[in-house]
Amino acid sequence: MTFATNSPLRTVRGACPHDCPDTCALITTVDGQGRAVRVQGDPDHRHTDGALCTKVSRYAERTHHPDRLLTPMRRVGPKGSGQFEPVGWDEALDAIAARLKPIAARDPQAIVPYSYAGTMGLVQGESMSARFFHRLGASLLDRTICASAGAEGLIHTLGAKVGMKVEHFAESRLILIWGSNSIASNLHFWRLAQQAKRDGARLVCIDPRRSETADKCHEHIALRPGTDAALALALMHELVVHDWLDHDYIGRHTLGWEKLRERALQWPPERAAGVCGVPVEQIRQLARDYGTTRPAAIRLNYGMQRVHGGGNAVRAIACLPALVGAWRHRAGGLLLSSSGFFPVRRAALQRPDLLGERQPRTLNMSTIGQDLLRGSSPGFGPRVEALIVYNSNPVAVAPQSPQVAAGFGREDLFTVVLEHFRTDTADLADFILPATTQLEHWDIHASYGHTDVLLNRPAIAPQGQARTNTDIFRALARRMGFDDPCFDEDDETLCRMAYGDAVDFERLLAQGHVTLPVPDAPFADGGFPTPSGRCEFDSARLSALGLDGLPDHIPNHEVAGSDPDHPLAMISPPARNFLNSSFVNVQSLRDIEGEPWLEIHPDDALPRDIGDGQAVRVFNRRGEYHCRARVSTRARPGVVNGLGIWWRKLGMNGTNVNEVTSQRLTDLGRAPVFYDCCVEVAPLPDPAPGVRP
Repeated sequence: MTFATNSPLRTVRGACPHDCPDTCALITTVDGQGRAVRVQGDPDHRHTDGALCTKVSRYAERTHHPDRLLTPMRRVGPKGSGQFEPVGWDEALDAIAARLKPIAARDPQAIVPYSYAGTMGLVQGESMSARFFHRLGASLLDRTICASAGAEGLIHTLGAKVGMKVEHFAESRLILIWGSNSIASNLHFWRLAQQAKRDGARLVCIDPRRSETADKCHEHIALRPGTDAALALALMHELVVHDWLDHDYIGRHTLGWEKLRERALQWPPERAAGVCGVPVEQIRQLARDYGTTRPAAIRLNYGMQRVHGGGNAVRAIACLPALVGAWRHRAGGLLLSSSGFFPVRRAALQRPDLLGERQPRTLNMSTIGQDLLRGSSPGFGPRVEALIVYNSNPVAVAPQSPQVAAGFGREDLFTVVLEHFRTDTADLADFILPATTQLEHWDIHASYGHTDVLLNRPAIAPQGQARTNTDIFRALARRMGFDDPCFDEDDETLCRMAYGDAVDFERLLAQGHVTLPVPDAPFADGGFPTPSGRCEFDSARLSALGLDGLPDHIPNHEVAGSDPDHPLAMISPPARNFLNSSFVNVQSLRDIEGEPWLEIHPDDALPRDIGDGQAVRVFNRRGEYHCRARVSTRARPGVVNGLGIWWRKLGMNGTNVNEVTSQRLTDLGRAPVFYDCCVEVAPLPDPAPGVRP
């Protein structure tokens, strides 16, 4: 595609690439010099409705950032020294291939990809990159870091990542916003919830933190982290005892009711109140509201599944709508993710057939710190010798970052990072390759918050020498000697391939988005995508794995108060103006955030002699990080909120909140337990002006 210059302002349709359920449609305004001067929401897309979050509205600032990487860089000093020199593309790619070839000849599993949702695009995410690693025979990556526990919970209950259509929340009479700060992380759903509220709906926020969303709801239930399943089971208890049940729906469209009923009766509100740390009457009233209000809807989000029992908690909550027949109504049911409705042709994009008969090992991205420090062993396979990172910043975002940084800091580890900026991870690379942003490439998107397919057209030419992820992996494939025709397919071809005939691509080209034909009330008559076709309270698939077929409350790995040296539970929700570690280096957004903050309740601050705004150290046996305290009732007693995720090098002492999180995993989905973490907090002496603690 060519980009005209010295022409009047023009606009280009696109899609937001970031990890958010809203998947907004964008309009980028480009000036006559080919520079993006404005990014705004598309008013013609019903879900975006012209509005963007504060973060993405700054996307032009991010794309034209003065610190943007615009040429390949090669390390010339020790790992982590920050000493790099510019190098040409051919020289960089030749050198990378020369390092990879002998490793691949010994054992290609010693080469590991590491990526996640720096872009949610199906093309610049996992298409040409997956083809490259499959053809190579590299280790596979278990991409678990965000949502896999909740996904497994849904799959073993509803059959897939499916739920009610988000637009119908506007018609609900009761909305439970469970584990979500929707104002910050699901803006367009929040507009629908506000519409329902104006029309008389009751809004209840269930969250350990008194978030901005909790402020705007009728009620806030501040349960302890990791106790969501106990609350859900107590709600079931009350539904049974008071017979607030839809027996017809249960009989026709569910599986395992008698077993679930027996388990629910073991969870009276008094028991759950003790576990959750909330008043017993609050549980009874919530059950009464949920059991007697039609239609009732649950907007579940991923915060509550980042604990040991996260998968079971999602299973327990996902059972609730079937008990009261909420699925009969288009404004009733539950939504955690809608991504299972999208008929993405992942095999066509990613070509797992290129593996042939090979069966490489799979490494979990959530334990990358441990895995990089391991040697070869029969149960593990070869030591990791090379790592190619794209669409992710693991040194900042992966749990237990002291081990992650130590692993990336190995002098014998060859690391290539595709990036826009010099992130914490890029600082530890051998080569940094400048990648394009969303405004500079083709891509196509699904969503996990609505049911529209979105197309992204490039609005401007790649800045400097930046190249698309797909072009970089095509070039590496050629240098590795891979001559398969699939490495010649261009990005527009890949966009067309993503959905095949299931989506009218010409309509996508014309309007930028196409709505999938999903029924308004997809499970009004059952038809769940489970093996039985029913909502499976009791999962035979889990039982076959030797697991409990019924949902249950599974206590945290680290229960607050069980360790006297680290008595406080800590959760690490995102800072409102960051998205994971993206946007942390956008100055206008960092100016709003100011510094890394820890919210601590007055009852916990006073005995520790911590004042509002004071520098503190947050620590446990894994490490410590420094930040400033906000003494606030946004934190509940016994729980502190470490707002993240700052780049480590922009933190107060070169660390961030993941210094203290662990690499333990969830019950289902092999996911990390970021919100299952106990710490202590202590004041730090205030530094001299201009000096960071």
